[in-house]
Amino acid sequence: MASGNAIRGSRVGAGPMGEAERGDAAPRVHVSYWCTNGHETRPSFAQESELVLPVTWDCPRCGLPAGQDKNNPPAAPKVEPYKTHLAYVKERRSDADGAAILDEALSSLRDRGLIQ
Repeated sequence: MASGNAIRGSRVGAGPMGEAERGDAAPRVHVSYWCTNGHETRPSFAQESELVLPVTWDCPRCGLPAGQDKNNPPAAPKVEPYKTHLAYVKERRSDADGAAILDEALSSLRDRGLIQ
């Protein structure tokens, strides 16, 4: 048996009048953006926002940045691979520095009798 709830299944703001109840939509302008894969994206902006249009837009198909110049789209961002702690240490120290530090640590352990 139905519970008698009159608003069941409707959403907030929905009404019988639609646009007339909410007022007129702001005038829109569509701007084309192209990514390096040649995908075109056309988001719409309020006409008054022409002074603050974004320079780049993320392509919804491939995720690359897209620009307004079709012949010269922005380059894909460089993806740096994950670096381990050892990779960062090797950036700061040369192999000779590493060997000297290792020898010092091993001699310290030998002096304490922890290794032979």
